[in-house]
Amino acid sequence: MDFDLLEFEGPLAQRGIGVIAPFDLALERELWRWVPMEVSLHLARTPYEPVPVSMEMAQLVSDSRHLAAATRDVLHVEPEVVAYLCTSGSFVNGVDYERSLTKAICDAGATDAVTTSGALAEVLHQLDLHRVSVLTPYDGDLTGKLHDFLSELGVRTVSSDHLGLGGGIWKVSYRTIAERILAADHADAEAIFVSCTNLPTYDLIEPLESALGKPVLTANQLTMWACLRRMNLPIVGPGEWLREVD
Repeated sequence: MDFDLLEFEGPLAQRGIGVIAPFDLALERELWRWVPMEVSLHLARTPYEPVPVSMEMAQLVSDSRHLAAATRDVLHVEPEVVAYLCTSGSFVNGVDYERSLTKAICDAGATDAVTTSGALAEVLHQLDLHRVSVLTPYDGDLTGKLHDFLSELGVRTVSSDHLGLGGGIWKVSYRTIAERILAADHADAEAIFVSCTNLPTYDLIEPLESALGKPVLTANQLTMWACLRRMNLPIVGPGEWLREVD
């Protein structure tokens, strides 16, 4: 075989994001759709907990000791930022606790850190949004904690719906999610937030934004945006609002 090895360049320089996911995450494939080619995702998971999706589970998967341990598991591949990819776990104890989680990740050695609910707070501030509609897959009690978190941020929940699921969230069909998002919308809402990193939403965002004429903010979208923003990289994927923020 006769070829010139000098013709082989690469591989493309890799830039990493560490992702700390709850033990039940099933949407890794959706996460990859949000990042450009040169970005690699390095996942670690919180320990398995034999409880349904609930307030109790949100408390268990947001234990800062678990997040610190998971951070250390991904540091050897040198991620530029580490994300705690869990909406309920990052809002369940309020704004101050969300901030303590990013501190715990950085204290464990991460260069930078984000959480899903922290990313939500950043986007609400960037877009100057004060009234939202909400859809969650959780029960009423856990959904209420999201309302409380938003209230701490100075954002009013003008309408809300929840699916009441204790598991299998990644199996919900696009049709069901779209129907519930449309039903959850309110004329006074400036945007719609769809909670949970385990709820599939990628292909719904663009058509629903067109239909509703307002931003549709989803958990994985927000988290990846916050990571890539810290890396000075553009996010890929749907969302009209992505072109309106720095």
